[in-house]
Amino acid sequence: MLTKEQVKKYKNLGNSKLQHLVNTHKDNKNLLFILENLGYLPNDFDESWVVDLTYSDNKNIRFWAVKTLGKTRKIENIPILKSIAKFDKSNDVRREAVSSIGRIKKEKIINVLIEFLDDKDPKIVLQAIRGLLNFKNKNIVQDNLKPLLKHPNEMIQTVINKEFFPTKVKAKKIQPHTQSYDYLKNVVVLGDVRNVLKLIPDESFHLTFTSPPYYNARDYSIYQSYNSYLLFLEEVFKLTWEKTKEGRYLIVNTSPIIIPRISRQHSSKRYPIPFDLHYYLNKIGWEFIDDIVWIKSEASVKNRNAGFLQHRKPLAYKPNARTEYLMVYRKQTEKLLDWNIRQYNQSVVERSKVKGKYETSNVWEIEPKFNKVHTAVFPDELCKRVIKFYSYEGDLVFDPFAGSGTFGKAAIESNRYFFLTEINNKYFNYIKNNFIECNIFDHKNISFLTISNFEEYIKNDTNRTSS
Repeated sequence: MLTKEQVKKYKNLGNSKLQHLVNTHKDNKNLLFILENLGYLPNDFDESWVVDLTYSDNKNIRFWAVKTLGKTRKIENIPILKSIAKFDKSNDVRREAVSSIGRIKKEKIINVLIEFLDDKDPKIVLQAIRGLLNFKNKNIVQDNLKPLLKHPNEMIQTVINKEFFPTKVKAKKIQPHTQSYDYLKNVVVLGDVRNVLKLIPDESFHLTFTSPPYYNARDYSIYQSYNSYLLFLEEVFKLTWEKTKEGRYLIVNTSPIIIPRISRQHSSKRYPIPFDLHYYLNKIGWEFIDDIVWIKSEASVKNRNAGFLQHRKPLAYKPNARTEYLMVYRKQTEKLLDWNIRQYNQSVVERSKVKGKYETSNVWEIEPKFNKVHTAVFPDELCKRVIKFYSYEGDLVFDPFAGSGTFGKAAIESNRYFFLTEINNKYFNYIKNNFIECNIFDHKNISFLTISNFEEYIKNDTNRTSS
């Protein structure tokens, strides 16, 4: 049985020894093992035996043979790679052939790669673009790549836009990325979130986590129509986008809801809020990242299955809704996540690392929480997970629909600062009383303000300090 050590040994002994190894192991399994474990190739590597393998009936062998040819970076291999890229039956092999041409990084590949810019496979086009960007400043490359801004594939559009039509950076940042204004830290404001957000400087929040009011499913949220409800949320999350720091996160907890029927002669109506809301968030400039499914115990949710349990008639099946969605979005930016992380000093990064066991999948089983004041309360565990996965210690986190204030409490306990807004006076007072009862005021300066008080609060803060 072949081992990695044997392959390495024969490779280091020279071409003749390596070819001997290949000739004595011609079955597909061993050939594939040899190709996968060749690693770095010496300058005098003779790839003639590899070229023969590009005609194999086994697509995996062809793939790794092409990959090996790419490692040689020899101009002499361009014709065979070009032929494979055009005619191989496997798109994976074709893509690898274009990638291997790109690795050669000599001007002779420019015209070859240009030929693949109109390929039907967007991934092949992207590989050709990747190779051509090594010659980004040449007119022939720009003349062929810039028009791809109108390509139907969104990934190709994004690459071309970033390389040739980058967003103009603001001349002056409002504040450093890791910092927040002191007057926004640990504040709860009573008022319409839209009016409150208009008073706040852009790029103030590091993370927003919220559960919007249900569409006409609770007594505290009445909207004229489902469309007006979605437009309301669009307005809120557009303002939130403006107040969110570059590349940071919005997480929205929603679920489909049912509006009950008015009589037995009419049907109830189920609205797919998370799926309809996505369109508006994407339009604003929130880039979809992940969906997390929050699962509750069946005993904790409304029983929709009782009728079906009795009659078992098809078409009338209604499962008990145990799930809600945490839809994870990131404020669109040309910067990678690494940029966000690098803004923090090493001590903050180390302190903020997720310790111990954590949930590795996008399915979170967490029991819901109930109280007599608010009918839809965030569980503490849900808030703490979101905070530790999507923010750093010292960050300012925001909940535009604060409800019972659980997110603010979790922020304090996680060494973050919070900013909450709540339009309902009953819930606003509940948050205040609950924070007092939990002794959350200890060593913390927390402000409870009406929107008019908040406006004065800002005006009186002449220093507008941040830290």
